Amino acid sequence: MEPPPSPISLCLILLVSLPQPSLASGDAVLHCCSLRCSPLPPLVADFVDPEHPNAVCLLDKSLYGLRQAPRAWFTRFADYAIKLGFNPTRSDASLFVLRRGHDIAYLLLYVDDIVLTGSSPALLQDIIQRLKLEFAVKDLGDLRFFLGIDVKRIAEGFCLSQQRYAEDILERAGMTNCKPATTPIDAKGKLSTDGPVIDDAKTYRSLAGALPYLTVTRPGLAFAVQQACLHMHDPRATHLALLKRILRYVRGTTTMGLYLRGSVDLTVTAYSDADWAGCPDTRRSTSGFCVYLGDALVSWSSKRQPTVSRSSAEAEYRAVANAAAECIWLRQLLGELHCGVTKATVTYCDNDSAVYMSANPIHHKRTKHIELDIHFVRERVQMGDLRVLHVPTGEQYADVMTKGLSTAAFEAFRSSLCVVPMNV
Repeated sequence: MEPPPSPISLCLILLVSLPQPSLASGDAVLHCCSLRCSPLPPLVADFVDPEHPNAVCLLDKSLYGLRQAPRAWFTRFADYAIKLGFNPTRSDASLFVLRRGHDIAYLLLYVDDIVLTGSSPALLQDIIQRLKLEFAVKDLGDLRFFLGIDVKRIAEGFCLSQQRYAEDILERAGMTNCKPATTPIDAKGKLSTDGPVIDDAKTYRSLAGALPYLTVTRPGLAFAVQQACLHMHDPRATHLALLKRILRYVRGTTTMGLYLRGSVDLTVTAYSDADWAGCPDTRRSTSGFCVYLGDALVSWSSKRQPTVSRSSAEAEYRAVANAAAECIWLRQLLGELHCGVTKATVTYCDNDSAVYMSANPIHHKRTKHIELDIHFVRERVQMGDLRVLHVPTGEQYADVMTKGLSTAAFEAFRSSLCVVPMNV
């Protein structure tokens, strides 16, 4: 499990910018978008012409529900944003950057929801007024809600929460008044495909499919949700028990959210870890990473590796390569936001062999199976963009992304993942 690009971009622009007005362009897809390819739906039965039974409708406007409507709206808005001076970023197609002298503005677009932020109130008002000349735009003031995420201003930063979304999932599951759990998964939470088949697989898929988006502000759930989603095609009783435990944990922590602490030192730091051969059925390893911008956690992942690793060093090095790739993407995105990172990214790993291989230029038998990852990481190390250092297991924050932990260890790592109550 890992957050999609738009919430990551939201975290970044909140961290690197000042006031944040929020815009919502009402029914712009319905009224403001003209399609390049005209939609041709069939006629309603009452309007069929007997002389032309094969005739179809030619619509003048894009309508909700048509497959090409969102793409046509995005193209329409992006073209106008470029006319205003915005440049789309290569790292995230929904993020636009405008720079005028010393002033800078960021625009994040998701369908008809827009977040606009910048360094100058005058620049923001000018952009808003020019958008209103072209679209039906409503200014909602300071950013408080976006993509189902509540945004709360607190000391030295922001807190992102999905309390309403979590309560909606609990209500759908009928677990609003359930007994809370202290952890989302136990320390032996490695599930196999054995066990009796559950009766209602559809409900399981519906609830499990709703949980990945909750990890946008709850990184501590990533590993447990990943385990539950791995078995959506054929859920068993043990998988249902895990799903219920996750929901019980969510019940006791609905008020918690992700704390984004601002920092003048924009350094990118990563922690990578792997659980070697952890899957009891396939013996594939689980890799995970956490990436921080300054003191704020901005990206994380818990994912089963696509192939079997023949050694723990190989599994750990694949995790390092995944973390390095994410860090490179974040550095590129920050560069496009005109907040370039000059210092090398430090990736912490608790495996000595993986740390040694990142700096060793000599190939040997232990590395031939991961030769591409070896070259990828080592090239970045030689360029000075990346450093791979050892970290003790007790300080490995990514441990929570790869395995179940005891209550004490989980709560300690959860605070390190910037997850705090919303009343901080």
